[in-house]
Amino acid sequence: MIVLAGAYLVLPDRVLPGGSLLIDGERVVGIEPRLVRPDGATVRRLEGHIVVPGFLDVHVHGVAGTDVLDGPEAVAVAAAHLPRYGVTGFCPTSVACDPQKLAVFLGAVARARELPATGSAAVLPAHLESNFINPEWNGAQPADCLRTYGPAGRRTVGGAFVADDIMRVLEAEQASVGIVTVAPELDGGLELVRLLRGRGHVVSIGHSGATYEETRAAIGCGVTHATHLFNRMTPMSHREPGVVGAVLESREVSAEIICDGYHVHPAVLSQAVRAKSAERVMAISDGTATAGLAVGARARLGGRSIIAGPQSALLEDGTLAGSIITMDRAFRTLVQHAGLSLHQAARLCATTPAAQLGLTDRGRLDTGLRADLVVLGPALEVVETWIGGRPVAEH
Repeated sequence: MIVLAGAYLVLPDRVLPGGSLLIDGERVVGIEPRLVRPDGATVRRLEGHIVVPGFLDVHVHGVAGTDVLDGPEAVAVAAAHLPRYGVTGFCPTSVACDPQKLAVFLGAVARARELPATGSAAVLPAHLESNFINPEWNGAQPADCLRTYGPAGRRTVGGAFVADDIMRVLEAEQASVGIVTVAPELDGGLELVRLLRGRGHVVSIGHSGATYEETRAAIGCGVTHATHLFNRMTPMSHREPGVVGAVLESREVSAEIICDGYHVHPAVLSQAVRAKSAERVMAISDGTATAGLAVGARARLGGRSIIAGPQSALLEDGTLAGSIITMDRAFRTLVQHAGLSLHQAARLCATTPAAQLGLTDRGRLDTGLRADLVVLGPALEVVETWIGGRPVAEH
């Protein structure tokens, strides 16, 4: 048994100062308000530190020079890098790509899940950002890979719907797909939402020009997630609430927010949390392969060259192309700039993502759950990351 003693323990509803977290094997077996020393236990003194649940990032394109679409080993390489930033589990996230590249990516996800590497972040089912988004709101997504779906579609190739090649891959690799981003206003969009929901996927609205009414209809068909709220979707105004307004009012939808302080201003971030509650908002990095690299460094996003700018990743033409942050910085942004409490920030970075993905064994510090956790220093920097009751990354 291991006892982490003397730290501030960030529990789901409060911070417990000077407590003891008891770990036996892979699980938390006790939380005490004072120092305890069970017979035979190893005690780690952590006065002045903060212990939070391990971060779960549901939107990660890459990190430290590796894009998850780079090839058969890319997902595993990203998984090995992420614990140094406090991430204990993540959804590898693709941009729109051709069916061959998508199949390689989902095969890599499947292998990393079947044979998890010791010391790496858990590979969760993939987030496809995906081929079914609105070309007028695609941002850095390659327009030539976008598709429409179903009999409502009008664009065909050789008599077959344009989406058939992608849909065959999704069906073959169904178990490796967790979240699928869709623009539901496109031809066949609502039918696609129903199909994906029926297969057990989390369907997300994003890269969308939908109206408020169209968004409400999509929520009625099974949309329960919003991809990087505020970014690449119709904004909210006092006369047209758009996608943003419909998502903010809906209790059925959990919303991602890129927590770098640039994609979404910290004041807007805090307002969104107040509007939806911390139980319906999750922090994401939207990290690209430039995350963790110096400004000016070059990497790839779905095969296209990107550059690490001072505040975001950029395509060669200057188009915003995801973020340069990792989840430790997202946590600091929530606390230091958006004014959230430690337990609210932990909920956005761990508890809400776990709930959205149906992960009942992690996402909070609680007896009986996996001992996936992060030890933070006084400046909220990562000191140690623990996965399954063992430290796997130390600074």
